Amino acid sequence: MIKSLLRFIVAIIFILSGFVKAVDLVGFSFKMEEYFEPSVFNMPFFVKFALPLSIFIVVLELLLGFMLLLKLKLKFTLSALIALCVFFGFLTFYSAYFNVVTDCGCFGDAIKFTPWESFIKDIVLLVALIILFLLYRKEFQNDEFEQTKSNNKFKSVALGIFSGIMIFIMAQGIMNEPLIDFRDYKIGTDLKAEKEKIAKNPSEYKTFYSLKNSKTSEIVKVNQDDYINQTKYWEEGSPWKIEEGKNESVLVKQGYKSEIAKFKIEDPTGIDLTNEIITAPKAILVFSYHPKEVSQDLLQKVEAKVNTDKTPVIYGVSTIPNTFKTIKNAMMDGTAIKTIARSNPFVLILEKGKIVDKQPAKNYID
Repeated sequence: MIKSLLRFIVAIIFILSGFVKAVDLVGFSFKMEEYFEPSVFNMPFFVKFALPLSIFIVVLELLLGFMLLLKLKLKFTLSALIALCVFFGFLTFYSAYFNVVTDCGCFGDAIKFTPWESFIKDIVLLVALIILFLLYRKEFQNDEFEQTKSNNKFKSVALGIFSGIMIFIMAQGIMNEPLIDFRDYKIGTDLKAEKEKIAKNPSEYKTFYSLKNSKTSEIVKVNQDDYINQTKYWEEGSPWKIEEGKNESVLVKQGYKSEIAKFKIEDPTGIDLTNEIITAPKAILVFSYHPKEVSQDLLQKVEAKVNTDKTPVIYGVSTIPNTFKTIKNAMMDGTAIKTIARSNPFVLILEKGKIVDKQPAKNYID
């Protein structure tokens, strides 16, 4: 009874973890790209394989999780899940220890974990899988886990149906937008209201200085308040010197947390357009996070369609200042654009700051 319950819980965790990533495979691939950056594993060549690798990992999670739930090929399933958990454990430990990838995307945008929380989760799952392996080892040897042919046929059919549903969900997320939107930018979100909540309850940070004693070579970390209040650190003739490039900004009070905090749009000269956009009766925004990868023909068609609308607030938002030819250009951080939607390019329509529509540009022009 206990081992069956444990098997069920572990299986469901893997299925849920795979499902939220399957819904938004492109988003998960963005997370994988972070691991290939110079500041992490410095493997830029693999960036172009981030999406295929993401598909492979998610398929493994889903199939193995469902096979564990069905108690199908249990020895192979548990062995593969243990190997997968070791792989994830390495990534999350590396992220936590070196503080590089701050969100592993283990549960997509549905549930956020800190790097250390992700690592602990992986260790707990690994221990649970090892316990399951030991509890079921006698059944491996005696083949007692094999059921009748009719049961095996039922399990195979169930696995096939499950696989078909997941393939449809994954394909939808890759070709269009996720069927279920777990992001802060889902349709119905009021950007103006979110901005007001952030302004009323902002996060607070303190700067910590790294100081080195020129006489003893001692190094200490001192927050900005202590540095100002204790004259020994900065008075004339003090042996304490600030180490350049080693200061840290540390969160001391978590305010209202929302990805909307990163929604900041500027014109090519640096003038902030955000307030104009979120207070307008209607605003149409065409976004592109990789404008050089978009065909000029598609951009022309999108701009032509947008220009047929009499909406006064229309902007083309990208990472370079001259992406769009017939609508006003604006700038936004590429990572922030990716957070809003996965398509490149895509169209976002706001009414008084509220998201009323969001779709790939190719769908918008049809």
